[in-house]
Amino acid sequence: MHIRRLPETLINRIAAGEVVERPASAVKELVENAIDAGATRIDVTIRDGGQTALSVTDDGCGMTAAELLLAVERHATSKLPDEDLSVINTLGFRGEALPSIGAVSRMTLTSRPADAEGAWSVRIEGGRVGPPEPAALSGGTRIEVRDLFYATPARLKFLKTPRTEQGRVVEAMQRLAMAHPEIGFTLNDGNRDLLKLIAANGDLFDARLERLSAIMGRDFRDNAFLVDAEREDLRLTGYAGVPTFNRGNAAMQFLFVNGRPVHDRLLLGAVRGAYREFLASDRHPLLALFLEIPPRFVDVNVHPAKTEVRFRDAGMVRGLIVGALKHGLAEAGHRAATTVASAALGAFQPGGLPYRSGGSGGGYAYTPNRPSAGMSDQAQAFYRPFESMDGAPSARMEMDHGEDVGPSVDYPLGVARAQVHKTYIVAQSADGIVVVDQHAAHERLTQEKIKRAMAEDGVQRQMLLIPEVVEMDEPSCDRVLARAEEFEALGLVIEPFGTGAVAVREVPALLGETDVQGLIRDLADDLAEMDTAVALEKRIDDICATMACHGSVRAGRRLSADEMNALLREMESTPHSGQCSHGRPTYVELKLADIEKLFGRR
Repeated sequence: MHIRRLPETLINRIAAGEVVERPASAVKELVENAIDAGATRIDVTIRDGGQTALSVTDDGCGMTAAELLLAVERHATSKLPDEDLSVINTLGFRGEALPSIGAVSRMTLTSRPADAEGAWSVRIEGGRVGPPEPAALSGGTRIEVRDLFYATPARLKFLKTPRTEQGRVVEAMQRLAMAHPEIGFTLNDGNRDLLKLIAANGDLFDARLERLSAIMGRDFRDNAFLVDAEREDLRLTGYAGVPTFNRGNAAMQFLFVNGRPVHDRLLLGAVRGAYREFLASDRHPLLALFLEIPPRFVDVNVHPAKTEVRFRDAGMVRGLIVGALKHGLAEAGHRAATTVASAALGAFQPGGLPYRSGGSGGGYAYTPNRPSAGMSDQAQAFYRPFESMDGAPSARMEMDHGEDVGPSVDYPLGVARAQVHKTYIVAQSADGIVVVDQHAAHERLTQEKIKRAMAEDGVQRQMLLIPEVVEMDEPSCDRVLARAEEFEALGLVIEPFGTGAVAVREVPALLGETDVQGLIRDLADDLAEMDTAVALEKRIDDICATMACHGSVRAGRRLSADEMNALLREMESTPHSGQCSHGRPTYVELKLADIEKLFGRR
C-alpha cells in the first residue's frame, strides 16, 4: 500500500467534520464572522433546522471580489495581522469556516464594502469554487447555504429531527447574543421569528442585564445580583442568581472568555464550590459570567470549534470566580427569590383545577371571574349584615402582640404579629406579610455562626495514632499532594509516602470516625474532574449543617414576640439567611397587592 496525497476537495470535507458538526455549528461560525466584521445587525434564516437552507446577513465591513475568492480558501483570514497565535482578539482566526461549509454544501457568498460601487457574488458547490459575478446588495455580507452535508451523506444520518436541530441553532445564537448586547439579532424559520433581540444602548451592565433577561427570562432579572471583580489583569463581570432561584440542571450556566462562549469544567467546579453551602447537589444556579483576560494568558487554539480554552493560571481564574460569587452572595444578604412568593401564591388555589400561567417560571396563577357592576352591587347587598343584628361574631381571635408596633414598619422582614402552629412566624412588613420557617431560619443563622468561628479559630485537627497510607496511581497522588497546603487549612495533613502512595497524619476533628481511604480517593477524583476538593469541603459543611440543625430552635416550640422579632432582626443582618443549606427558602414574602389579586380585589 503506497502513501498518496488526498484530493483537496476530500481534505476540505475531512476538515469540515471537525468544524461543522451540525447546522448550529455552521450558523455559529458565520455569525462569529459577522461579529468580527463589525456588524451592528445580524439576521439569520433557517429552514428544516438549517439542513435544507440557512442564510446569515450582516451590515459589517464587507469584502471585495478578490477577498471573496481568498475567503473560501483554507487558512485564509484577515484576523491574524501579526501572525501571532498568542494574541487573538477576534472570535475567528483559523480561516477554516467558509471553506469547510462550502466543501459539504452549496454556498453563495455575496458582499459589498461600504465604499464599493457594487456587490460581488461567489458560488461554491461541494468545494468547487466558481468565478466572481456582479450581484445586488446594499452593503455588508450575505451568506446562503443550501443542502448542508449533501456532499457527505454519512453525516446526514447522524442529524436529529429538524425541531431538535432548530433548538441547537437557537442556543448557539443566544450564547453569542449574550456576549454582544450592542448588536441586534434576529432568527427566523421562514414563518416566524424564533429570536428577536434589539441592540441595547446605554451602560454596559444595564445593556447586558437587559439582553440576559430577554434570553434567560424576566425572573432572572428580578433574582440576579451583579458580579464585578478584578484580580491582577483579570476582570470578571456578569450576573448570578440567588440560591433559591435554581434549576435541576446546569443548562442556564454560561461562561464567556473575551466575548467568546466556551464550555469549561472550570466553570462547573468553581460555581459548585461557590454555591456549595446553599444548594443541594442536584440543584444548579442560573448565571452568566464574562471573563476579560489578556490574550497571552489564555489559549483558544485548542479545538477547531473554538469552544474550549486553556488558562495559563487556571487556579487564579477559579479563585476569581469563587471569590466573586461568594462576595455577591454575601452582598445579597437575606434576599430570597421572588419566584418563591409566586409559587406560594399559586398554592393558594380556590376550588377547581389550577391554571398554569404562560410565564417562564412555570408557576400557577388564579384569574378570578369578574362579575358585572350590577351583579357586584347585588352580591354586596346580599352579604351585608342585618341592621337589627347587634350580637358579637360567632368566632373571635385575640392575640397578644407584646409591644404595640404600628402598621408602618421600616424593617425589611417586618414586625412579628403571630406564631402559627408553633412553627411559622407571621410578620407584617410595610407593604405585605412575611412567613418565616423558624427552624430553617435559625438553622442558617447558627450555621453562619459556626462558619465564622471556624474562620477565626481554624479547623480543629485530630492526629492519627498510626498514619493512614493510601495507595493510588501516581497522577492521583500528584494531584492530591499539590493541594497539601489547601487541605491543611481544612484540617487534613498529608505527605508523600514513596511512589504511588500518600500518608495521612491528621484529619479534621469534626469528621470523627471517617473512612480516610475513601476520602482521599474522592478528593483525587474531584481534582481530576473539577479541579476542586469538593469531597472534604462538603463533608465539613455537612457536619456544620448537622451541628446547626441540632442547635437550632425546633419546630413546635412556642416563641415570645421578643424572640420572634430578635430572630427577624438577626436574619436581616446575616448573609445567606434567605435560604437553608439545600437552597430552600427560609421565608416567603407576599406583597399586599398580590394578596389582593388572589382574592379578586384587583
